[in-house]
Amino acid sequence: MLDTAPCPAYLSGLNEAQRDAATHGIGPGEVCGPLLVIAGAGSGKTNTLAHRVAHLLAHGADPGQILMLTFSRRAADEMARRVQRIAGKVSPRHAQLAASGFPWAGTFHSVGARLLREFAGRIGLDPAFTIHDREDSADLINLVRHELGFSAKGKRFPMKGTCLAIYSAVLNTQAPMTEVLLSTFPWCAEWEADLKALFRGYVAAKQAQQVLDYDDLLLYWAQMVAEPELAREVGARFTHVLVDEYQDTNRLQAAILLGIKPDGHGLTVVGDDAQSIYSFRGATIRNILDFPEHFSPPARRVTLDRNYRSTQPILAAANGVISQAKERFSKDLWSERESAAKPRIVSVRDEVDQAAGVVEQILARREEGLKLKSQAVLFRASQHSVRLEIELTRRNIPFVKFGGLKFLEAAHVKDVLAVLRWAQNPRDRVSGFRAVQLLPGIGPKTAARILDNVQAAPPGCALLTEQPVPDATRHAWVAFATLIENLGQASIWPTPVEQLAQWYETQMERLFDDFAVRQADIQQLARIAATYPSQERFLTELTLDPPDATSDESGKPLLDEDYLNLSTIHSAKGREWSAVSILNVVDGCLPSDLATGNEREIEEEMRLLYVAMTRAKDHLDLFVPQRFYVTGQASTGDRHVYASRTRFIPNRLLDHFENVTWPEAQTETPAKDATRQAAVDLAARMRAMWE
Repeated sequence: MLDTAPCPAYLSGLNEAQRDAATHGIGPGEVCGPLLVIAGAGSGKTNTLAHRVAHLLAHGADPGQILMLTFSRRAADEMARRVQRIAGKVSPRHAQLAASGFPWAGTFHSVGARLLREFAGRIGLDPAFTIHDREDSADLINLVRHELGFSAKGKRFPMKGTCLAIYSAVLNTQAPMTEVLLSTFPWCAEWEADLKALFRGYVAAKQAQQVLDYDDLLLYWAQMVAEPELAREVGARFTHVLVDEYQDTNRLQAAILLGIKPDGHGLTVVGDDAQSIYSFRGATIRNILDFPEHFSPPARRVTLDRNYRSTQPILAAANGVISQAKERFSKDLWSERESAAKPRIVSVRDEVDQAAGVVEQILARREEGLKLKSQAVLFRASQHSVRLEIELTRRNIPFVKFGGLKFLEAAHVKDVLAVLRWAQNPRDRVSGFRAVQLLPGIGPKTAARILDNVQAAPPGCALLTEQPVPDATRHAWVAFATLIENLGQASIWPTPVEQLAQWYETQMERLFDDFAVRQADIQQLARIAATYPSQERFLTELTLDPPDATSDESGKPLLDEDYLNLSTIHSAKGREWSAVSILNVVDGCLPSDLATGNEREIEEEMRLLYVAMTRAKDHLDLFVPQRFYVTGQASTGDRHVYASRTRFIPNRLLDHFENVTWPEAQTETPAKDATRQAAVDLAARMRAMWE
């Protein structure tokens, strides 16, 4: 039953469920037992959590004894700022109290580092230990890898980055290595015994050097609070522990919380099981689903289901999708924002039409007064936006991209483009240096010597096949040199890029541990090349200056105050836009055909679609290409692969959507494909006259 006591003025802006969560167990005679707040998308969870902290201060809590755990420093800072604003409504004294700061607000890793340094002498650490970042850790594990002789094995041993990823996955999931290898790194399963030896050596090296890596900050903290005396001491210093985004925690983080608050007294966790989408980082939905039953009596549960972001038709469609999940807390989001516009399922012929349709809709909404910054295009995997990125560049529409490197900046894509550029211009030293080192046994010194010889030779007389390379590499080098000469002389486009793609795919298993995933990008590059009239046009247009990109977001265009948002769904979580378009809402893309190995993976893919849909405030378009053009090998040839609407929107949910086709009354037939492509090429050439 919800509290009917008079509401303090500073809580008056909350709805009943939010107020119930903010005041739970706080006040004279009340017991602050464990609380689970299930906060649906757009339900104001951060605001609710901030009001709960302010309410604690109003009832005498000491900011120095409140532990607030978030998943970014920025989120912790924002939480503190909100608490300060709310505390100002309580009294000037409380505002001053909040302004003094919350010394124990931060990420799990930052708080863990502080505690480990404080308790270092009691857990066998030097208080002056250093912390390695991921690159440092990979270098150290590589050093151990060499010392153990694994880098000299006759068969391909996992590279340092893959070794570190396996080590991290085992620690964060607390799963047996065999299970982790088979489910996530199957190409490394044969090395299980050697990997265990490597990790033992890695741990010994860290201990000898008194260094901790990123995962150790959680592991040591969890081991520390597994000791009853230390657990009681750490738990006693925090009267209240509040955790945001609990659905994104891993098993180590859950163990830490249960270690310091085994009875749940003063423990509040906030999250949404329907937005649990980070299992690839070790997060497990079981943490939030099982949380209530860790305590006796079970933790109290408060559900925030009023959505302040989206229109009711959008929520009805999203509710329909997530209702199919078997593992979830039941809730239906609702909103007072009524609208006559349903979300749309937009059927398009192929990826070319999808890109054109998305751009047309974006520009139409811009003409109606909706800025580009208020619109977003979301996709399951970074390479899904490639066709769209090129179309946006052609149309001079600025954009930023969130989530991973841009397609054209991925290492394997840059490799292929470097070979093409070097074949086109042998004096291009930057491209040549990268291209030559793709061959086994050729390092920087040999590459530099080859490039010097090529540059010194008269034009057209480089004689690549005769260049000095190690004997063991001679056969591979002759084949590569022949390919380069053919690429430079080929006149029938896009045959050169198809030949290069086939050659490069034979190298990828040696170059990358996750080569199977990267192959899709190379095939996509070949498909894109086929839409250009020549090699020169292909290379020129792809080297137009794109926004910079990092692992989180691309840099914003410096000369444009307005820009379109492109984002992977994972990177879109926590964001919102007035209009959202989702690409490739078909089986094989959403769910990804790489994530349908079991029911757990499929349910997470369903939650991904739900997260994408609930980013939209007013307009939501789900694009469904009817077919994809696939560049095949010599045995299969190029072909069209037909697709079907995602399994997550079965026929019984179609009433929640408006079904449209773009372009309207689409009547093209296979016989008209050539004419249609010629028109596309002609239009591109006409536009190019003014570029």
